[in-house]
Amino acid sequence: MEEVKQILEKMSAPSKEEMALVEKAYAFAKKAHEGQTRYSGEPYIVHPVETARELARFGMSAKVIAAGLLHDTIEDAGVAPQEIEKEFGKEVLFLVEGVTKLGRFKYHGAERHRESMRKLLVATGQDARVLIIKLMDRLHNMRTLSYVPEAKRRRIALETLDIYAAIAHRLGIGVVRKELEDLAFQYAYPDDYAKTKALVKDREKEVMERLEKLQRILQKELAKNGIVKFHTDHRVKGFYSLWQKLERKGGDIGKIYDIAALRVIVPTVEDCYRVLGIVHNLWQPLPNKIKDYIAFPKPNGYQSLHTTVFSGDGGIVEVQIRTEAMHREAMYGIAAHVMYKGEAGSEGRSSFDWIKSLIPGFSRRPKEVPAKVPQSKNKSGKEPQPKTLHETRASGRHRYGAPGGPDWLANLSEQETDPDFDTTMRTDIFSHRVFVFTPTGDVVDLPVGASPIDFAYAIHSDIGDHTFGAKINGKLMPLDCILENGDIVEIQTKKTAHPSAKWLDSAKTTLARRHIRLTLEKTAKK
Repeated sequence: MEEVKQILEKMSAPSKEEMALVEKAYAFAKKAHEGQTRYSGEPYIVHPVETARELARFGMSAKVIAAGLLHDTIEDAGVAPQEIEKEFGKEVLFLVEGVTKLGRFKYHGAERHRESMRKLLVATGQDARVLIIKLMDRLHNMRTLSYVPEAKRRRIALETLDIYAAIAHRLGIGVVRKELEDLAFQYAYPDDYAKTKALVKDREKEVMERLEKLQRILQKELAKNGIVKFHTDHRVKGFYSLWQKLERKGGDIGKIYDIAALRVIVPTVEDCYRVLGIVHNLWQPLPNKIKDYIAFPKPNGYQSLHTTVFSGDGGIVEVQIRTEAMHREAMYGIAAHVMYKGEAGSEGRSSFDWIKSLIPGFSRRPKEVPAKVPQSKNKSGKEPQPKTLHETRASGRHRYGAPGGPDWLANLSEQETDPDFDTTMRTDIFSHRVFVFTPTGDVVDLPVGASPIDFAYAIHSDIGDHTFGAKINGKLMPLDCILENGDIVEIQTKKTAHPSAKWLDSAKTTLARRHIRLTLEKTAKK
């Protein structure tokens, strides 16, 4: 039980009940994975244990840690969901099933697939804790990527950069983002990794000596000015982040001033601005290089003051100034806000309050907003009742509502995002989308209430025009049924099949309705 002991030691003052839950989950997972090994040759249980250990290090609750231990039991050990619910309850099952579903999404690399995957992962991760478990799962997998067959390594590395590191960035979990990026970089782009590493090595000694000198000078000056409760450290830029910046700067490392930065952490916001003034009194700041992320936080919640100064010896150094709370959030992001004890919302701030505050007008949101839900037949053949937006979001793929009902992740999935996955959130947060799959794993993004007809036209107009039938999750279904998150849709076509006027009642996308009308008009002219 040494492995369990290591997990428990990283937990924050766990109760007897919490320790018992983690011990039980470990025993269950160990039995479920008995006889299974990883590419490294280690027993499979090592992976869920490492995942759980990282979750404990991040301060997650016993239920989240238990879910981390159990996260592969359904997919890889064939354990029935009902058994997990019976042994550990609905909440743990909800988390395990969430992680299981995230693991089924396929990565294809094209930009449209990357964007769909990001949206889908966030939308499906109804509860922030599901995404955090998945990130810790991926983190350990990346730490052991060298054991994976070479043919798979680059695909996994690219998937990590394009999807998981991007999500860690959007959730503000800087410490995970940086490690994921650097672990993946060496396998995704080995030549660029080697060049970047060599560039850093050439400048590392000079940069660190300069930082240490500035650090000593600043510490004395802060003490002179009565600021005694502070600490300083260095931040070295990740290789992948540096490479991206080099690409933007034409490969000229001389134009990059934040290879390493001096970080000052103080108790209050007022102290931050006082320190900024002291820094500028000591060293000349570069024009247009002062960034106030305290007054204007980044979209993922990051806050800090950044300034770049001439060091006086021919060098240029970036200085970052923040409070302890800001530093904790910069490192751990949303994980720093997840409720570690009790139900979300029972005390303190919930895991999603901070991001709501970034959305203009969120506080004015009405309790219930009517959603336009089509009156076509659902998969049971019954007429659906009109739903409020809240009820619509609670339906479909999200079988178990998470405590506190965090839905900001679904809102987040609807934002227009640039390639860096880091743009400001839009205020129109009430539209809702469903994400469904082709049989080969491609993701198709459709509005709520969409039918297989919408899906067919989203694939190709010829497929839409000759749709004859539809299989959803392997079962034949009517063409006017409503698609739900995660459905796998297979369209059956016939050359003799053509749209009918009735299709207009089921089609929700402009694309589908336009093609249907065009075909009907052509038919009418014959």
